[in-house]
Amino acid sequence: MRKIEAIIKPFKLEEVKEALHEVGLKGLTVIEAKGFGRQKGHTELYRGAEYVVDFLPKVKIELVLEDSLVDRAVEAIQRAAHTGRIGDGKIFVSPIEDVIRIRTGERGPEAI
Repeated sequence: MRKIEAIIKPFKLEEVKEALHEVGLKGLTVIEAKGFGRQKGHTELYRGAEYVVDFLPKVKIELVLEDSLVDRAVEAIQRAAHTGRIGDGKIFVSPIEDVIRIRTGERGPEAI
């Protein structure tokens, strides 16, 4: 089993969700986040005062899936989240030792 964490632009969330659904994934977790990478924020003007926005709005998607689906899921996220501009995001893939469904006590891939 693997865990995929993807940091993407908020307006791409719906496209990524649909792309993952087409791959056959049933569930995911979405977390609103703020951050910056190479783009390093930007300057905005509000009521005549200039200020720096260091942290830009992002969305973090987390999903745990069987190894056989990882490549297709990563490709789907990459395709759907791509704009070609700086700040498109990152995808992280990590191994998962075990999963336990709290309600039933199921473990492993059956608990996903």
